[in-house]
Amino acid sequence: MALKRTRAPWPYDFLPAVGEFSVASPDVRDGELLADDFVHGGGNVSPELSWKGFPPETKGFAVTCYDPDAPTASGWWHWIVLGLPAGVTSLSRDAGRADGKGLPEGAFHVRNDYGTADYGGAAPPPGDHPHRYLFAVHALDTDALGVGADVTPAVAGFNLTAHTIARAVITPVFQL
Repeated sequence: MALKRTRAPWPYDFLPAVGEFSVASPDVRDGELLADDFVHGGGNVSPELSWKGFPPETKGFAVTCYDPDAPTASGWWHWIVLGLPAGVTSLSRDAGRADGKGLPEGAFHVRNDYGTADYGGAAPPPGDHPHRYLFAVHALDTDALGVGADVTPAVAGFNLTAHTIARAVITPVFQL
């Protein structure tokens, strides 16, 4: 009997409910195909993101990119940015560079599942079904999560879950 692999569920369904706000991008859109600029074998550039409508009690932000459809038991973390101050409401295109020069002061990249502290673009297995890439902005109840750039994506995710009061998500797709 052949095993049938199913698509992973929405990755935040099992988390406590939080508020919502809006995130927009001239580079990526819900349900649309990622351009080569944002793909690991292409430009490997992080998209521009801007957000608004978050709760007034927001004390900081985090930005993540996650593929829940990766053929692993834990999905695949492509990008994690922590330490974004509450006054920051956007990231420019290519803010995910390893040198951190595209990030505002105090913000930093956490190691992704490629093992690098930067944006790692989409790279699903060739011939696999379309993968979803969840670009999420997390509004936080703290200005510091108490973790550094050397934490794993799982530890960063644990701390984000404990401190997220609202979330905004754009979900483009990609397939090789």
